[in-house]
Amino acid sequence: MENEAVSKNFIEQIIDKDIAEGHCKKVITRFPPEPNGYLHIGHAKSILLNYGLSQEYGGQFNLRFDDTNPTKEKVEFVDSIKRDVEWLGAKWHGDVLFASDYFDRMYEAAVKLIRKGKAYVCDLTPEQIREYRGTLTEPGKESPYRNRSVEENLELFENMKNGMYADGEKVLRAKIDMAAANINMRDPIIYRVAHISHHRTGDKWCIYPMYDFAHPIEDAIEGVSHSICTLEFEDHRPLYDWVVRELEYENPPKQIEFAKLYLNNVVTGKRYIKRLVEDGIVDGWDDPRLVSIAALRRRGFTPESIKTFVELVGVTKSQGSVEYPMLEYCIREDLKLKVRRMMAVLNPVKVIIDNYPVGQVEYMEVPNNQENPELGTRKVPFTKELYIERDDFMIDPPKKYFRMFPGNEVRLMNAYFVTCTDYKTDESGEVTEIHCTYDPETRGGNFEGRKVKGTIHWVSASEGKQVQVRLYENIVDEEKGVYNEEDGSINVNPHSLTVIDNCYVEPELMNAAKEEKFQFVRNGYFCVDIKDSEAGKPVFNRIVSLKSSFKLPK
Repeated sequence: MENEAVSKNFIEQIIDKDIAEGHCKKVITRFPPEPNGYLHIGHAKSILLNYGLSQEYGGQFNLRFDDTNPTKEKVEFVDSIKRDVEWLGAKWHGDVLFASDYFDRMYEAAVKLIRKGKAYVCDLTPEQIREYRGTLTEPGKESPYRNRSVEENLELFENMKNGMYADGEKVLRAKIDMAAANINMRDPIIYRVAHISHHRTGDKWCIYPMYDFAHPIEDAIEGVSHSICTLEFEDHRPLYDWVVRELEYENPPKQIEFAKLYLNNVVTGKRYIKRLVEDGIVDGWDDPRLVSIAALRRRGFTPESIKTFVELVGVTKSQGSVEYPMLEYCIREDLKLKVRRMMAVLNPVKVIIDNYPVGQVEYMEVPNNQENPELGTRKVPFTKELYIERDDFMIDPPKKYFRMFPGNEVRLMNAYFVTCTDYKTDESGEVTEIHCTYDPETRGGNFEGRKVKGTIHWVSASEGKQVQVRLYENIVDEEKGVYNEEDGSINVNPHSLTVIDNCYVEPELMNAAKEEKFQFVRNGYFCVDIKDSEAGKPVFNRIVSLKSSFKLPK
C-alpha cells in the first residue's frame, strides 16, 4: 500500500484524502471547452486526465461546453470537439452538456448575490474599470456605483436583461474587495451586455455571464467533485471558491490545477492557427502540419500513441515543455507491431532486368511484418521492369556503400539477387534507367549460397500504381522560433509540405481505407488521408520517419 500511494500523482492523492475524510462520495470530473476553435494536443492531456480519474474511481465524466461567449463560438467547433473527445476514447456520461443549459439558473444566482448585497450594477466604461482596478503593487479604487441599493441594482439588472442598454453601457460586478492582493478579487465583472445571437439560445438573452462566474456554477449544478484545470486558473481559484460559497451550494466542487502540456516549436494558439487557416498557409484546422487533435488524427497518429505520450509527460504542478520527438517516439512504438510493412518508391528510377522473361509476372510471398508473424503474408508482383529509390543507386559510390552500383550484386527484398551491368543518363547526367541481370536460383532473396551486403526495396513498373504522397516537416521554422518578435507573425517553414505525385506503390495499397496505416519500408509510417483520398485513389500522409533522436528516459 505504501508503494501504491507513492506512485500516485498529486491529484490522486488529494482525491484519496477527500474520499477518506468523507468529503467526496462520488468522483465526478468534466472537460469544459469553449467552442471557439479546434482542440489541440494540450487539451488531449486534460481530456485523458479527467476521463482517466473518473474511470479510476468508478465515477462520472461530463463533456460540457462553456458557451458563454457567443461572439467567438460556432457549431462547427462544437461538432469537432465532440469528435475529438470520442476519438480519444473518453466516454462522457449521458448527454453532452452546455453552460447555456443553465443560463436561467445563472441569472437567478446573480439576483441572489444582488439581494445579499454581494453584487452591483456598474456604469464605468471598460477603460475606467481597468483604471480603477489598480496594479499588483497598488490597491484598486471603488466604483462610484458600488453602493447602490439592492432595489436599484435589481431594477438595473433586470433592465440589462430586457435589452434597455447598449453593449458595454453597464455590467454586473461582484462586490468583494478592491484592495485584495489578488486582482481577480477586485470586484470582477460577472455579467455583461452583448446583443448577439447565441448558437443554442438564439436571441433569448442579451446579457451573458463571464466565465469566472459561470464555470463554478456549472460545476456545482452538475455535482462535479473535482474541477481539474491548468495552472493559469490558479489565481482564479479564490473567485471560484467565493462564487460557490456565496451561492451556498451544499457540496461545493474543489478546483485543482496541474501543469499545462507545452510542446516546443509548435503552434497551439487559436488565433495563430486561425490566421494560418485564413491566410491559406494550411488547408484547415485539421492540416497535418498542425497539432490540433483533428490534425494529428489526419496525419495518422492514434489515440493509443497520444495516451502513451500523455502518460510519459505525467501530471505535475511544475510547468515545463516537451520536445516533439517524444510524440513521434510514441507513434512509432504504437505502430511498429500493428501495421503491415509495404513497399513504396518515393523517388523512382527504372531498373530493367535484361535476362528476365518479357511479360512474365511472378508473385513473391512477402511477410506483412517480420516482427509480428500474426499479420501473415501477401503476394507482391515481380516483373522485368521495376522501380527502386533513386538514392539506392550510385555511379561512383563511396566506401561502405552497399546498395546498387555498376558491377555490384544486391538483394531485391523478398525477390532475387541482381547484379548491375549498365545504366543510362540524360543530357544533364541524371540516371534514367539501370540495367541488371538476375540469378533465378536466389528466388525469395534469402539464398544461402553467397552473401550480399545490400538489400533494397522495389515496386513493379507495370503492376505498381502511381499515387500522391505528402511529406511533412514542422510548420514552424525552428531556427527562427515560432513567432516573429517584430510583429508577432509566425515564422513559417517554406519546406513544411512536400507533395510527391510520382510515387509508386504495391497494387494492394490502392484498396487501402481512409485512415489505414502502413509502414513504407525504409521511408517511414504513412496514413491514408481522411480528407483528400477517394475510393481507388488514396493519398498518403507520412506520419513520421523511421529514425528517431529521442531516447526514453530511464
